[in-house]
Amino acid sequence: MSTRERPKQLLPLASERPLIVDTVERARALVDDAHLLILAGAHLAAPFRRAMPDLPEASYMVEPQARGTCPVLTWAAWEVARRDPDAVLVSLHSDHLIRPLDAFLDTVRGASHLARARDLLLTVGIRPDRVETGYGHIQPGPALQAPNALEAFQVQAFHEKPDEDTARRYVEAGCLWNSGIFVWKASVFLEEVERHAPEVAACLPLLEREGPEAFFGAVPVCVVDTAVMERSSRVACVRATFEWDDVGSWEALARTRSSDGAGNVLVGEARAVDASENVVFADEGRVVLFGVEGLVVVRSGEATLVLPRERAADLKSLLGRLGEAT
Repeated sequence: MSTRERPKQLLPLASERPLIVDTVERARALVDDAHLLILAGAHLAAPFRRAMPDLPEASYMVEPQARGTCPVLTWAAWEVARRDPDAVLVSLHSDHLIRPLDAFLDTVRGASHLARARDLLLTVGIRPDRVETGYGHIQPGPALQAPNALEAFQVQAFHEKPDEDTARRYVEAGCLWNSGIFVWKASVFLEEVERHAPEVAACLPLLEREGPEAFFGAVPVCVVDTAVMERSSRVACVRATFEWDDVGSWEALARTRSSDGAGNVLVGEARAVDASENVVFADEGRVVLFGVEGLVVVRSGEATLVLPRERAADLKSLLGRLGEAT
């Protein structure tokens, strides 16, 4: 379903609206449009504008080229700090399911207060409800006082995506999933970039002298987790009080959408007869299931995919093999 012309952020996976629209409306509950920035490559910015025509052009910061999350968040922090040296920056992914809204707002506002009061880099941790190999994990350290009755603590360690046995040990040890939602003062983040990511910091003068094209043309590819968060001693975490999913697989659709009495999750023009525990996403045309169980069926304009639900996590390997075949 996800293509360069219509990426995942534009699919209605968490609700009847595209994921990016859900995310922007969530952000609008925190700030007005003048304080909302969308970081995106040119291939995303154009369809985003079509999906949200009411957003002003000033809301977009279009990456000249993709260099990873550390450079683009550094650019955002530089721009925000230029406008307001005391501003707190909240970084939200455009493909997350989050609910309820009130709990999300309480968590982010509490994290913002803590980031401002303690000059910390905050990430939002999710209490695991299953063993998951697709997420990074956070090992909690000493507790911190936080507003809104939030649980907060220093981060003792970050752990990359583990295998199943390691993920099970992490859950048993009380680790949290790393949502990738970040909250920090823009100025404090820039200080930590200077301290821990000198290869990125060395390119910052280019933003002032020549602009984003020069900065992105010179800065190396790197991700914020390894370049800054895993190196900094000023990193803390708040435990989310909201439900979260990154809708990273078709199996996630079964967690995020309601099902019929037989456990079928049906999106689009789909019907299941004498069928159970299936996941169907019909973007175009009609899908009818009869007498089957435990399948994922996806119909788009270009292809139809059918696979057992227990193989949904193997989709990337399938796509790689299909690519080799063509």
